[in-house]
Amino acid sequence: MSGDNASDKPKLIAVAQIAGAFGVKGEARVRSFTANPEDCFAYGPLLDESGAVVMTPVKHRPLNEGFGVTTQEKHQREHWEALRGTLLHAAREAMPEADQEEGEIYVADLIGMSVVHVDGRALGTVKAAHDFGAGDLIEVQPETGPTFLLPFTEELFPEIDVAARVLKADPDDSYLPDTLQRQSSDGLTNV
Repeated sequence: MSGDNASDKPKLIAVAQIAGAFGVKGEARVRSFTANPEDCFAYGPLLDESGAVVMTPVKHRPLNEGFGVTTQEKHQREHWEALRGTLLHAAREAMPEADQEEGEIYVADLIGMSVVHVDGRALGTVKAAHDFGAGDLIEVQPETGPTFLLPFTEELFPEIDVAARVLKADPDDSYLPDTLQRQSSDGLTNV
């Protein structure tokens, strides 16, 4: 095996974003995505989407809309400006466990879960999760055919069984590809 299998990659969670440079001493400006903004610095080196280290924070200080961060890597202002917009990730293993009783789950933990319609139809497996700005979307890979997206909302996903690795979904058939829609008794698809 080459080790290039997607399941061999560490699960990463976006915790912050480079917002440019700050000052003249090579500090990065970082915008946090964590509930407690300073927590984004608590998980070790911050990584890019491939898992490569982008920065190792040494100290940070609050700024308007983020933090000024001094890093172990000694980069100039131009370097951080060139990386503006880069998402910074932490390894999932470094994150605290989600409080499932409070309905918390890391989106990265959904990858590979089975998606089953509340009526029992197997819809596929979670291939990826995306957020294009309007909320989380789950990309589902059915047994055959192209992937499709479902909004990750409590209404569409009323039940998550973390132990069994199953997401119960209740989407209207209009969300589903033709091959997964219910067939009526006359052979026509219900929409």
